[in-house]
Amino acid sequence: MDSALASDHGAYGAHPDGGVYLRRTVRTAAKILIVGHFAVGKTTFVGSLSEIRPLRTEETMTQAGALVDDLAGIEGKTTTTVAMDFGRLTLSDSLVLYLFGAPGQQRFTRLWQDMTQGALGALVLADTRRLEQSFDVMGLLEEHGLPYAVAVNHFDGAPSHPEEEIREALDLLPETPLVTCDARDRISSTRALISLVEYLQTRTAAQEHV
Repeated sequence: MDSALASDHGAYGAHPDGGVYLRRTVRTAAKILIVGHFAVGKTTFVGSLSEIRPLRTEETMTQAGALVDDLAGIEGKTTTTVAMDFGRLTLSDSLVLYLFGAPGQQRFTRLWQDMTQGALGALVLADTRRLEQSFDVMGLLEEHGLPYAVAVNHFDGAPSHPEEEIREALDLLPETPLVTCDARDRISSTRALISLVEYLQTRTAAQEHV
């Protein structure tokens, strides 16, 4: 499934209309959230995947914002998402995903309540330098009953840990997918997203047999 979907996405990128319009064969659209703490790479992730020009709501960070947003280890960051990112990815002839990137700061928590409406699941981006900051994000998803997978985003110079240690640190359930990715790389990001889609398909099939 992984390679088939990845190659299908690559073929779509060469579509003569430039990927602006949906294929006529698309029958199912799914809303997926891309979430994570502040400065974990959500905007980059959506941008690397979207077959249309992504909608971004980034604003320049000010000195006042530095008082509430922790810039430790990410001093070079100059912008932040203040509403959401939006992109679209066609996975097959019949399935399209709408990607909604949620802002990571706690002051935007109320926005989450609207964004979770109608979403099938979420991909949580994590950073090994700040794993503890993922707990609030995962807690919000669990509060809203939204299934999720976790993708550890690769940052240059960030420490690398075995999967078992990361699972333990994040207190993940055995069935929760955990993968690594590079949000800058389209293929890597696609694979991370596919891990979530496959997980959601498995959950749906299991619920149908209950």
